[in-house]
Amino acid sequence: MSVFWQIPQYVLVGIGEVFNQISMLDFFYDQAPDSMRSICVALALLTISLGSYANSFILTMVNRATGWIPDNLNEGRLDCFCWLLVGLCLVNLAVFVYCASRYRYRRSSIQC
Repeated sequence: MSVFWQIPQYVLVGIGEVFNQISMLDFFYDQAPDSMRSICVALALLTISLGSYANSFILTMVNRATGWIPDNLNEGRLDCFCWLLVGLCLVNLAVFVYCASRYRYRRSSIQC
């Protein structure tokens, strides 16, 4: 199998990250008090690094505990790992929906 099969996945991930980062920075800039905007932007960028560390941690723990990801991927159980990631995404979605439903927006300071 060619490595070029990964191109569509990386393109979609890149597009998703662009939409995510722009929306997150816009939200923080609009909803944060004027005195905390730079801190909120820094926290937005911190989430990217925390996500990378969490990804490495989850991959390491799953590999140690289950052996789903061996050196030869043809002998592994990547389907189980992907289902684990789906479960984590659903938990994240539930937390997001809960937090978003309880959030009260500040009056927007940006005039359209």
